[in-house]
Amino acid sequence: MDITRAVPMAPASEEWLGSVDAGINSFFEPITAAFSAIVFFPITIGGFSFPAVVAWLIIAGVVFTIYFGFIQFRGMKVSAQVVRGKFSSKDDPGEVPHFQALTSALSGTVGLGNIAGVGAAITLGGPGATFWMILAGLLGMATKFAECTLGVKYREVHDDGSISGGPFKYLPVAFKRFGRWPAKILTGTFAVAILLFGVAGGNMFQANQTFAQVQNVTGGEDGILGSAGAALLFGVILAALVAVVILGGIKSIGATTSKLVPAMGGVYILACLFIIVVNFENVPAAFGTIIEGAFRPEGFAGGIIGVMIIGFQRASFSNEAGVGSAAIAHSAVKTRRPVSEGFVAMYEPLVDTVLICTMTALAIIMAGAPSLQAGIAEVQGGGDAADGVIITSDAFATVLPWFPVVLSIAVVLFAYSTLITWSYYGLKSWEYLFGRGRRREIAYKVIFLTFTVAGCVLSFSQVIQFTDAALFVCAFVNLLGVYLLLPVIKREMKQYLADRKSGKLEMLGIEDEDIKDAAANA
Repeated sequence: MDITRAVPMAPASEEWLGSVDAGINSFFEPITAAFSAIVFFPITIGGFSFPAVVAWLIIAGVVFTIYFGFIQFRGMKVSAQVVRGKFSSKDDPGEVPHFQALTSALSGTVGLGNIAGVGAAITLGGPGATFWMILAGLLGMATKFAECTLGVKYREVHDDGSISGGPFKYLPVAFKRFGRWPAKILTGTFAVAILLFGVAGGNMFQANQTFAQVQNVTGGEDGILGSAGAALLFGVILAALVAVVILGGIKSIGATTSKLVPAMGGVYILACLFIIVVNFENVPAAFGTIIEGAFRPEGFAGGIIGVMIIGFQRASFSNEAGVGSAAIAHSAVKTRRPVSEGFVAMYEPLVDTVLICTMTALAIIMAGAPSLQAGIAEVQGGGDAADGVIITSDAFATVLPWFPVVLSIAVVLFAYSTLITWSYYGLKSWEYLFGRGRRREIAYKVIFLTFTVAGCVLSFSQVIQFTDAALFVCAFVNLLGVYLLLPVIKREMKQYLADRKSGKLEMLGIEDEDIKDAAANA
């Protein structure tokens, strides 16, 4: 997404920043083009081309769903019990409880993709794309179950109680059969890709969009944030707010997101529900339109396959199932049974894609804003798709004229929570590459916060395209490692479900020390 915008500045400042922006974009343009061409190598089916990485993610979801016996459906009761802490003990190793680990990971996935991504999906593929987004979310639950179980299984608990886990720990185990150096190279590739996205893409994009939306609702370029230096000042303030949280580590991040994620999700979901209630008589017709469009998408390039891929692609970009990023946050959970966090992680695609994306899609379809119809007509005519945020905002504005203000609040909260979560993901990559240490950690956080400020001031469309490609390098490496460790996950799952059935897990959650000791020795 090109996030270029003009901000009035003093001539000298404008010339200087313009030269910096042009220089950086010129430097990255050939690198980005080559890197993206490799990562997003297209596959053509039925005359419709789509990135091979999306097919890689879809296949993984199908394989994991079958291999684990459709665990995302039969394991939801267990998931709910684990999130509530039924099988937890205060003495479990780790840094944050299950619920905070879940909200920390959700804060990295729930965001602008749920708002802009759905609008873009419907514009590009029609209402039928929603059906395939839901299916992708359901398959992604099995993928999250697998990678987050491994993230806890092979984590390292340090002397100070902090945790290092996720793909940085389980990928070396998976790849050791290839030899020491291939394992190091593959895991190092994953770490570099996550670091690039965390410091640049996951950070700068969120900061940039936050400023753009706030500037838009405060009068645009003619408002209070349209003056020279406003973007820089906004960036400094945002960086300071991020610093307050990230300097406290994962405990601080978990404590913040455990309140922020439900709050921001609640605000946005309430707005969606309001639109749905106002148009309640149109709900059956809206679902009918979604089903019909999924299997009879007349007028859209690629037919059923084309619309299917659009839905899967937007869902994959939104919930990040298979990328490995969420396993980093989940690895900090307080638990003695790794697979317990796999059950918790299944909620991510369920909330992110199946719930929030579907509600957004229903609101857009039922509202039927003129910009949606115009956008679909433009795509069918061979033109470019309209901005997804505009589609969503216009749809809500048909019922809530003041919705741009609500959308701004949601965007700010989504972006802020994503920023602080990706700061943690990037830190774990930094530690893998350069080692642990207070000075190294401070150096990383200074770099991260500097990029937060830069994201509000500069246009880094080439850098963001590059880091988006880097993110999906992770999917290739991560899923290959998960495939190699599937038998380990299955053994953990079977033993955990057997212990739950026999009552051992319930005993571990009781405070009586004698009972807990007996359960531990059983």
